[in-house]
Amino acid sequence: MARDVAGYTRCPSISVLAVPNPIAPIRITAFTATSALGRGRDAHARALRERRGGLRANDFTAEPLACAIGRVDELEEAALSVEHAAYECRNNRLAWLGVQADGFLDAARGAVARHGASRVALLVATSTASIGATEEAYARIEDGRFPADLRRPQVHTVHSAGLFLEQVFGTRGPCLTTATACSSSAKIFAKAERLLRLGLVDAAILAGVDTLCGSVLFGFNSLELVAPEVCRPFDVDRRGISIGEAAGFALLERDGDARAPVLVGWGESSDAHHMSTPHPEGLGARRALEDALARAGLAATDIDYINLHGTATSKNDEIEAMVVAGAFDARTRASSTKGWTGHTLGAAGILEAVISLLAIEHGFMPGTLNSERLDPRCGPQVLLANEEADVRRVLSNSFGFGGSNSTLAFARADAVA
Repeated sequence: MARDVAGYTRCPSISVLAVPNPIAPIRITAFTATSALGRGRDAHARALRERRGGLRANDFTAEPLACAIGRVDELEEAALSVEHAAYECRNNRLAWLGVQADGFLDAARGAVARHGASRVALLVATSTASIGATEEAYARIEDGRFPADLRRPQVHTVHSAGLFLEQVFGTRGPCLTTATACSSSAKIFAKAERLLRLGLVDAAILAGVDTLCGSVLFGFNSLELVAPEVCRPFDVDRRGISIGEAAGFALLERDGDARAPVLVGWGESSDAHHMSTPHPEGLGARRALEDALARAGLAATDIDYINLHGTATSKNDEIEAMVVAGAFDARTRASSTKGWTGHTLGAAGILEAVISLLAIEHGFMPGTLNSERLDPRCGPQVLLANEEADVRRVLSNSFGFGGSNSTLAFARADAVA
């Protein structure tokens, strides 16, 4: 075993820094998601099993834009209560709608009661936050000022959901917002693990929320990244992303239900190769993936399923397919689920973590919806159709603009050494 300059042993089998003592697993005692597939875990599991996608023709923007979107129903009727009226905006409405699914609100408040408000962290992730409210405020400027109903600084900040959810949950521990593009809500799992391992908190509530807005839809379209139809990840004829909205939540505890799934590892990297294009050899993606395996004390052959980032853009899919094909054998299966939900930006990491946990819970692996002919760079790992399987250990990839990469490793409770 060779040693690198930091003194860590380097494992030849996966070529990464091997952590001397893999971290103790952190239990995921509650989790939920709301997206274009519906509210809660059961709605997502049904849609995935039935191969029923949530994308629709764009009916969100006032100005025409030919594309498909993943829109959450009922948000227009889900106004916040008078108690939380200062935080009224689409993003916080989605957070409020999502947190009520699967009993998550009660589970989170229960953790606060058990551990104490100051011992529970609130880690929020987003990409666009409540910028939709700011767009509206500028569109309705009156005499050089925002209209009276939008003179609320609480919604004109990237930390808006954090401020709102802190009131909802009653937490008084660390409250942080992460905005690293598409990796945002994957990276908060790593933040939570560090806070728990260091003993700074006893539990962490994770929230990833992003909603549709003009800046995102027209901004990505100006970059020529938006497909005119539903996205087709890893398809040879893919034409770009479909943007969606979602809210995902997870409760991580050091002392939780022994039957709960666990976060066994994570990897992060920043290759900083290009603002919107990954490194041509996939160095950042590979490092995040391999470090997640190393922290979990797992080999590539231990992984049953990988939820791929799979945006349906040309270069991102090409590089991710190359990395996965080079690191895993045919027994490991992989897919992108963005054909179901769209790319939910800062919420994508936690939404796809929830889907990965559903694969463990229900014993099936979703395929890659809308795709028909795989790019020849894909290895045998990439699924088109769903497969039933005994899913014990999974990875979830999230790769953001600017080379901000994250891979999470989860395991069924009985699959943890």
